[in-house]
Amino acid sequence: MNVLDFFIVAVAGYLLGAIPFAVIIARICGVDIFKFGSGNPGATNVKRACGKKAGNVCFILDALKGFVAAGWPLWAHFIGVNFENPAYLTYVGLVAAIVGHSFSVFIRFRGGKGVSTAIGGLCAVMFYAVLAALVVWVIVFYASRYVSLASISMAAALPVAAALIYGYPNLHVYVAIVLAVLIIFRHRSNIVRLMKGTENRFDRKK
Repeated sequence: MNVLDFFIVAVAGYLLGAIPFAVIIARICGVDIFKFGSGNPGATNVKRACGKKAGNVCFILDALKGFVAAGWPLWAHFIGVNFENPAYLTYVGLVAAIVGHSFSVFIRFRGGKGVSTAIGGLCAVMFYAVLAALVVWVIVFYASRYVSLASISMAAALPVAAALIYGYPNLHVYVAIVLAVLIIFRHRSNIVRLMKGTENRFDRKK
């Protein structure tokens, strides 16, 4: 893989992922997202702080970051940019966007859990695997009402879905494992609260 191509896609992916939409939307609502609820700058906390519409907008924008970061190496030739191995570079852009979202340079290397951005990016590179993982998210969420538990379960299901759909060994599976580890690691505080029974839960009326 060309080193310059890798650098360009990685930097672009990181900067896209680092755009703190949750912070921006919350400020528009007059809320400091770091001081509200869980303090996490992500779509779930925005939904709690600013309402369903704001939370959904945040989710879409965070997902779009991942989708563009992962997908643009495949589309760059339309603007006259020809990368070597664009299929591999999609994964570089995806991982970089999630890292940027989780450790944003714009908000002192803080950030969200990376789930929305991962979903958007994965839609660009392994749609059927992420669709299967999303089914797991829905089942776990509606059974437990815990967004964090649903997200952790989705992350754990992703490598399994990738292996079943694309075969093993396969680059899809390796990337899915890396993303699953990163997402679960970012949820370590939620895991502690789940074990203690103090994790925030979405009421059925919400």
